[in-house]
Formats: sequence, structure tokens, C-alpha cells
Amino acid sequence: METIQVKDRIFEPFIREEELLKEIKRVASEINRDYVGKEPLFLCVLNGSFMFAADLLKNVSVPCNVSFVKVASYSGTDTTGKVKELMGLQENVEGRHVIIVEDIVDTGYTMRDVLDSLHDKKAASVQVCALLCKPDKLKVDINLKYLALNIPNGFIVGYGLDYDGFGRNTRDIYKIVK
Repeated sequence: METIQVKDRIFEPFIREEELLKEIKRVASEINRDYVGKEPLFLCVLNGSFMFAADLLKNVSVPCNVSFVKVASYSGTDTTGKVKELMGLQENVEGRHVIIVEDIVDTGYTMRDVLDSLHDKKAASVQVCALLCKPDKLKVDINLKYLALNIPNGFIVGYGLDYDGFGRNTRDIYKIVK
């Protein structure tokens, strides 16, 4: 793995695809164990979670449904602190067991808003499944029942994560070079 350039920034290797896939398989096993007989709805948060969701669902063996929402809270390399819903929930979640699939939880604001919305819609249960979390950056208490990896603060791209819409299309994750 070599450094990559995304727009005006240089990024260096951070997490290899092999490590990501190993942790994703572990998380999928936990979900398979916990959701026997429940037929969960996986609610994938676009755009960032698309690669994670695809690899996760390849390893989920319980019967399930998949749907998507699109929210945004970033501008460039910084979070705005405000969550905008760009594509809303199309599924009826009342009485359903919902697993939110998110690429990264940093401040927790996006997750809090999505969780509040699902609770308002009377989901039977709601859990969060995140590829990555930055625990030192969390501003809201979020229960991440299914988490692949905790990472330190720092801006990353790749494996679905982006910088101004670019850099999502790598197998590995890269961190910004300051």
C-alpha cells in the first residue's frame, strides 16, 4: 500500500482490507447469533456504508431485509454538527427489529438523529452496527452493540469513506497526512 492523493490531500495506509473483512465477519457472526428468528431490517446509511454493508450482508445468514437512508453531516474534512436528511426511510419499521449500518461514528450526532427517528416510528428494537468509531470524538452517548473497530481521531478515506465525495473506491482505508 502506498500513499494516495484525494483532491488536494495526501493519505497514507491505515487499515488493510484483510483486517476489515476479518472484523466484519466477527460482527456478522454476532448478529447471526442474536437475530435468530427475528428477521431484522438492515438500514444502511448512505453513502459511506455501502461497501461495509455489502461485505457485512454477505456474511449474515439470518433472513433479513435491506433498505437505505441518506444523511449528511460533513463538509470537507470537518463535521458540521448538523444532520441533513437527503433520502428518507421508505420502509415501515413499526414492530420491526432494525439494525442501522453505519460506516463511522465520530461525534454521534448523525446516529442520535437516526435512532430518534426510528424510535418515533415504533421499531421493536434498534441497534447500531458500525464499521468504525472514534471514541475520543463522541459527543453523544451511543450504544454501538456491533462495532468492527475503534480508531483514533484523524480524517480517513477509502472503503466507502470520502473526502468531498472522492476516495470511496479503495479496498483499504487511508488516513490523512498532516
